[in-house]
Amino acid sequence: MEQVESALDYHVALAMLDWQIELGADEVLSEAPVNRYELQQSQPKQAPAGPDGKRRPPTPVAKPKVDPVADAKKLAAAAQDLAGLRAALEGFEHCELKQAARQLILSQGSVDARVMVIGEAPGRDEDREGRPFAGRTGALLDKMLAAINLSRSGDGASGAYLTTVLPWRGPTNRDASPAEVAMMKPFLERHIALQKPEVMVLMGNLPCQALLAKRGISRLRGQWAEVQVAGGPAIPALPMMNPERLMRNPNAKRDAWADLLFLRAKLDAL
Repeated sequence: MEQVESALDYHVALAMLDWQIELGADEVLSEAPVNRYELQQSQPKQAPAGPDGKRRPPTPVAKPKVDPVADAKKLAAAAQDLAGLRAALEGFEHCELKQAARQLILSQGSVDARVMVIGEAPGRDEDREGRPFAGRTGALLDKMLAAINLSRSGDGASGAYLTTVLPWRGPTNRDASPAEVAMMKPFLERHIALQKPEVMVLMGNLPCQALLAKRGISRLRGQWAEVQVAGGPAIPALPMMNPERLMRNPNAKRDAWADLLFLRAKLDAL
């Protein structure tokens, strides 16, 4: 097969290349398209030259520090009802638990219930169903409350209002950090002030840590304490083991029954 020679010889090609360089071409064509505008935006800006003509990196500007607890106090104090409290929690962006949770878990029960039961944190069942104390642990709690004539569906004297210290499920159901408890405490205290319970049940270490500054539920259970929020009256509070722990340790159900009788006696006395 006869080879066809190109009409473009060396000198012509060199002249064309020189012409392209004069026009501003500084690289060969690529098969992949390149957006020059994006390249210009992504390139770091050169630092301005100093008096000596040398360029120095710009001084970094410090971002203002945000106090999550102070922000939580401000948002919680502005809530005038439970709807406002929910909106305040939804607008709070400092708690990382919110990013992994499916939904916000606030409460369940009648707002005029005499008893406020405060649990630790939502789990998988709560995150899926959108209510505190769901699944098997919730069923056990319902039986415990029914044994002393209380119910989450009741109101007034027969009602139990349920909530948790943390409104979001933590990843892998891990324990909450002290910082997370501290930033959620203002919302919990505001929740108590809005609900105005006559008696509270602190189910587990987390509510005891948040409201009594104590841990060790095995030692604290069955002993009445007092919680005072927002300058209001002192509210009797009874620490108890949470249903999940009772399911893992059936022998502790006897103590739980004694605590329920203490709760019933306090309600009757009031």
